Amino acid sequence: MILYGISAAGFVALVVVVLIVALAGGGSNAKAAIKTIQAQGCQYRKYPALPRAPHYSTLSPNPPPKWNSFPPTSGRHYVTPLTFNLYTEPVPEIQLVHNLEHGAVILQYGDKVPDAQVQQITSWYQKDANAVIVAPLPKLGAKVALTAWTDWTECNGFDEKAANAFRSAFRYHAPESGVFPKSALEPGQ
Repeated sequence: MILYGISAAGFVALVVVVLIVALAGGGSNAKAAIKTIQAQGCQYRKYPALPRAPHYSTLSPNPPPKWNSFPPTSGRHYVTPLTFNLYTEPVPEIQLVHNLEHGAVILQYGDKVPDAQVQQITSWYQKDANAVIVAPLPKLGAKVALTAWTDWTECNGFDEKAANAFRSAFRYHAPESGVFPKSALEPGQ
């Protein structure tokens, strides 16, 4: 009986440790990333998760979804996620939120971001495109925003060091990230 008790206690302790690590949102990796992001002059915010369901069956629901950030970091979304890719035209935010739910990092840039920086963003994407979407979002103006599930960063222009820190810390941390293997988040998927 004592051995069973010790085994059960060990198992419970292991489960508690796993839950703490999983729910901490990246732990020290996230803290280090936030410090890097802020040191680069960018803003970082953690938003409360909004309800994910029911899914929308149209890209233009009436009334439109209400999110607690711009661009959104969680909430109700379209039933089908967007294909992971590098886009040159704006894409529906309502669809991108579904990608966030799967563990994506999304980088969006405004219509006043210089072409040279758009080329740097393209190069950044090509270095590590798994679970990443890049698209323009004209309303951002000269700013660049990165989003993951409940995590948001905004920079005055593209900052590769901040973008790398964000992608490293927050990619694959979402409600359904364990459901989809990393191979299902490749460009074209």
